[in-house]
Amino acid sequence: MNGLPRFVRNEGFGWTLLFVATMLVPACSKAPEVPATATAHPPASTVAWVKPDGANMDAIFAQAKAANKPVFLYWGAVWCPPCNQIKATVFNRQDFIERSKSFVPVYLDGDTAGAQKLGTRFKVRGYPTMILLRPDGTELTRLPGEVQASQYMEVLNLGLASGGSVKEALAAVQGGGQANLTPEAWRQLAYYSWEQDEAQLVALKERAQTLHKLAQLCPPAQAEAASRLALKAMVAAAQDKSALPDKAAALALAQRILADAALRRSNLDQLVNYAPDLLELLSAAGSSERASLAASWNQALDEFAADIGLSVADRLSAIAGKVAVAKVGRAKDDRTALDAALLTQVRAAVLTADQSAKSTYERQAVIPNAADVLSEAGLLAESDAMLKAELPKALSPYYHMLVLSSNARQRGDKAAALDWAEQAWSAAKGPATRLQWGSGFVNRLIELAPQDVTRIEKAATGVLSELEAVPETFYERNRRGLEKMAQRLQAWNNGGQHKAALNKFKVQLDAVCAKLPEQDETRAACAGVFKTGTRAAKA
Repeated sequence: MNGLPRFVRNEGFGWTLLFVATMLVPACSKAPEVPATATAHPPASTVAWVKPDGANMDAIFAQAKAANKPVFLYWGAVWCPPCNQIKATVFNRQDFIERSKSFVPVYLDGDTAGAQKLGTRFKVRGYPTMILLRPDGTELTRLPGEVQASQYMEVLNLGLASGGSVKEALAAVQGGGQANLTPEAWRQLAYYSWEQDEAQLVALKERAQTLHKLAQLCPPAQAEAASRLALKAMVAAAQDKSALPDKAAALALAQRILADAALRRSNLDQLVNYAPDLLELLSAAGSSERASLAASWNQALDEFAADIGLSVADRLSAIAGKVAVAKVGRAKDDRTALDAALLTQVRAAVLTADQSAKSTYERQAVIPNAADVLSEAGLLAESDAMLKAELPKALSPYYHMLVLSSNARQRGDKAAALDWAEQAWSAAKGPATRLQWGSGFVNRLIELAPQDVTRIEKAATGVLSELEAVPETFYERNRRGLEKMAQRLQAWNNGGQHKAALNKFKVQLDAVCAKLPEQDETRAACAGVFKTGTRAAKA
């Protein structure tokens, strides 16, 4: 992720933009970060990635136990921009390659056989997720993929050297033993990928309260860790709509962080990613507090955008953050043009990103996100032009087509939005990806053209016809994608107006379910797809 604004494209083509930036930057005078090998040429040596035999990891953990090494698990996808940014800036670094000799590096692509079942086992959903595990399979930590490459190495080394897990550190604090925690343990808590926890440490509804407690108990000497935990607590509160324990204190803390050069840099990812959430959480629309806080935020973002010590991707994310700040308080359908000076910044940052991204991996990461910055700024024609120029040389052009579909939807061009989404599905590769893209296309058809019964039937039938009658088809993202499609189809059938089509889909899926092993849990999951959809549609 490394500073790139990231699309979170849910199984049903739900477009949500998150801004992901670098963190753990210790000094404002840091020299520009240059990837170890930022070209298409591989380094002299490479990581000796191990790939599981289907959904079986037993041999890998046996290898780890025999060598007394932890396991580094990477879960990603070929098309995923943040995954490609990690490949372009971290996995090809010589220091990462050398460090990989001290653990068993496991590469897990979401489209490979058994991957979705392993996703369920390790409770991973978002791409990329990176987990450090002991040889016995217990989890040490989840690594934050948004960090800058050199700082990723710092966090990785911290996890390898500590021997203790984030779960153990959290338990110590919850048991009143926080005084015995080392500074390293506090840093592990602060830099843990809480956004990808998937209820491993705490339930989602308890995350904000837990992070707030950690921030309060963190020793004053650990100002960096304490500030990160506090900001993460605010973000969690904003996302789950919970109340802050002390809103005035939270506002004052945010202002102190923005005013402190060291804290600004160590919290760069939070300030870039979640500026709109935090502005709305901490201040009222139209208030003097909102104006003052937004001004300080923009000043920090301008500083990041102009800092040649940051990567081009990080500077681009800062501009994306400025666009998000400028749109705080606007209605979703507000098409009022942004300030001309900001649009100039956007165009300059995008041009720099386009000219600087060289390798295939890097361009798959940078170009869709640069195009999205243009889209968010209202420059849809320029975004389209950039994406279309990239299509012939893109690693996974079907991802770019989804952005083109989103742009067309913003313009109100439903026909073009559906055509691009259909092209994306047609071009998609890999069983899990095709299921995600196909079910998303069905959902988009129902949203934009519910009257086109023939096209909806053809698309839904096409998705179901590609399902492989093997257990791993009905795990993790695959299962959720199918259930979401079923939910949309059930809602489309409101009042029984498309009952014949729904029955056809159910019969088609039943035929797939019948081929699954009778005792396998996925047979019930398969049979329950439309039942789950029915319950969700009614709710």
